[in-house]
Amino acid sequence: MKQLAEGLYQLRGFPPNAINVYLMGDVLVDAGTRHSGRRILRQLRGRRVTTHALTHAHPDHQGASREVCERLGIPLWCGERDVRAMETGDFGQADHWVNRMLERIWAGPPHEVDRALHEGDEVGGFTVIDVPGHSAGHVAFWRESDRAIVIGDVLNNVNVKTGMTGLHEPQVIFTLDPARNRESARRVAELEPALVCFGHGPPLRDPRKLSEFVAKLP
Repeated sequence: MKQLAEGLYQLRGFPPNAINVYLMGDVLVDAGTRHSGRRILRQLRGRRVTTHALTHAHPDHQGASREVCERLGIPLWCGERDVRAMETGDFGQADHWVNRMLERIWAGPPHEVDRALHEGDEVGGFTVIDVPGHSAGHVAFWRESDRAIVIGDVLNNVNVKTGMTGLHEPQVIFTLDPARNRESARRVAELEPALVCFGHGPPLRDPRKLSEFVAKLP
């Protein structure tokens, strides 16, 4: 587990930075695929974890959610408009063969959501920001004191096809509303975060690079 900022850690994954999971205070953020549970739980041993929260309910973020919640006896929180996806397994993504395949190999079983998150809620010392588009209820977690933010898949800092580091929009086939997602990316950039933590790709500590990328979006 790697410390990125005070009280903010990135769990180890393989390949590194491919599908990211974070510990934010005492809150586990995202849970990878359904094959990630053992790795996550091993890294959490000896740490106080009281809650599991999702940036969004897609198969590569909610995959081990039920396993983690049941093993640790903790509640699950996610954005209000992603509650149905988490509780039913209907992720609302395009009917594309890639999505069908990934659901089969990555998605975890449905699990009850104990709390629906809304703009302004406090989670692990961070503030919830609504950033819909990639999913209906996508949220980010923002801490103004050090300008750190966990943005899930609003943007990626890796080319998911090649594995090369760099800023990219999420793939259209995975994204419910690309235009709305660009609005969310602009909102993130306007915060001028000093540390951006992505669902896919390494952290970014360059606000100018983020702003310049977002300024070029359609």
